Amino acid sequence: MAVVAMILVGLVALLHLYIMLLEVLWWDTPRGQKAFNLTPEFARQTKVLAINQGVYNGFLAAGLIWGLVHPDPAIAWQIQLFFLACVAVAGIIGAVTSSRKILFIQTVPAMIAIIAIWLA
Repeated sequence: MAVVAMILVGLVALLHLYIMLLEVLWWDTPRGQKAFNLTPEFARQTKVLAINQGVYNGFLAAGLIWGLVHPDPAIAWQIQLFFLACVAVAGIIGAVTSSRKILFIQTVPAMIAIIAIWLA
């Protein structure tokens, strides 16, 4: 089960790296506009805000990766749980303030990974 938990944490980290790329690099491209259902005009107007938001998603991914590579398992799982909880809360806030689908894109995978860590 520990291997499954690590894979799930890694997938959540990769998801947030991808979200970071969407927000930092691709926000005003067709890919970013499609992912976030944006008009070209709105994407241009909010690009700076998206970059800031993307950096935060990068921090979440970095924290999860740190938890995966930390040499002390007693500390590693605590790091992973902390950053997964941050992802879950961010997903809840995003679902309430922006789009309900964020709950399923961010919060559900984070909660599944949290459960896997607790069961490992």
